[in-house]
Amino acid sequence: MSKPQRIPWHKLLGSALADALIGLPYSVSTEEELALRSQRLDVLIIEQAGALAANAQPAAERPDGLEDLAQHNLLSFKAADEPFNAFAAEELLSHAVTYRKVASLRALRVPAPDEDDTLAEPKERYRLLPAADFRCFAVTTRFPRQLVKQLLPGSCQKTEKPGIYHLRFGTQTFRLVVINQLDPHPRNAPWGLFATEETRWRAAFAAYHAHTDIGLHLRNLIAHFRLGDGHMAYTQDDMHREAREWLKGFLPELLPELDPEERLKGLTPEQRLKGLDPDVVLNRYDPEDRLKGLDPEFIEAWLAKWSTRH
Repeated sequence: MSKPQRIPWHKLLGSALADALIGLPYSVSTEEELALRSQRLDVLIIEQAGALAANAQPAAERPDGLEDLAQHNLLSFKAADEPFNAFAAEELLSHAVTYRKVASLRALRVPAPDEDDTLAEPKERYRLLPAADFRCFAVTTRFPRQLVKQLLPGSCQKTEKPGIYHLRFGTQTFRLVVINQLDPHPRNAPWGLFATEETRWRAAFAAYHAHTDIGLHLRNLIAHFRLGDGHMAYTQDDMHREAREWLKGFLPELLPELDPEERLKGLTPEQRLKGLDPDVVLNRYDPEDRLKGLDPEFIEAWLAKWSTRH
């Protein structure tokens, strides 16, 4: 039996949130690198200054729990049977401390550095961005009962929305999103795609409305992982067409970086010559090379025909 395919839950959730927040001034990334040694944050949502689009959605249409995002929002996501336990909470707090330093150092850079430029913590003291600019989210499919039992009474408080809690852990308060408990409203379909209860994720899949190509691709991936290839929401031709359209946007930037051999790899001779002026192509060859492969009788017939005209 083949090894089960590992589902990239963090990337899928990041895509769902990127699509759900389209038109709002936030960017979404996944598995954000936070240290020299690999320490990846599951999902990061950052407010983009001055990026509010004209077609921004009203706050009421955001998925529950995302109504009042901070400037920097760190998400820990536990899918399927992964529990959000004390270790996961401690890890999220650790990521929050590290990321606050990283974000503060980035803010000190003038002008903005290249993305590949390595951050280095200065020896002298530097100002950290306000703690209020950062918010931590614990996103899990099931309610973390074992964790709540370990905390002081009253550490987990319900809100007016089902499935949304305030979770006090140490000196910090997380926003806890329990996907299997959320209101099954279409606005929560981006969350519901990741529910473990089949009736919930199927209802979310049916209600999910993609706002961008990212959302369309996400819906295809969810269909692939949860329904199988035989139940794709779109045909394979549709997926290939969308992939080609997506690639076209990058080609103008990527092509100059490729070697000529790489740019022509996979093209047939006919495709390579398409659109070229025959005279331009032929003039690059010596007369003898141009005649190679031609039937001598054809050459003689052409010469005879040409001589009669002149």
